[in-house]
Amino acid sequence: MEFGILVNEGPYQHQAADSAYLFAKAALEKGHKIYRIFFYHDGVNNGTRLTTPPQDDRNIVERWSQLAEEHDIDMVICVAAAQRRGIVDPEEMKRNGKDADNIAPGFRISGLGQLIEAGIKADRLVVFGD
Repeated sequence: MEFGILVNEGPYQHQAADSAYLFAKAALEKGHKIYRIFFYHDGVNNGTRLTTPPQDDRNIVERWSQLAEEHDIDMVICVAAAQRRGIVDPEEMKRNGKDADNIAPGFRISGLGQLIEAGIKADRLVVFGD
């Protein structure tokens, strides 16, 4: 089975980001595929490279980046939600006149069409967070 995953909450807000990550990891271990993971609303905060949790805490952003690299997963951050929360990639940085980018490795910024496509092409779209 091929899954699309929608993450609507930030990495340290509630358990949604952890649950989404663990779901994706378990699905891959069972031989399923992940079509795309789409981060929306506060979920876009899963994609900032500036997250610096204490050493004894889990680094959720790093976990996502590693999962994307190991399994070649398309991880998309909603452009509108990212702009509202100050998350930019190099292209958005230049386009909006910012002096730095802060997107984590393995993530990319795009529009809601990517979520719609995931819902159409995946066998199931699983939503984490409100």
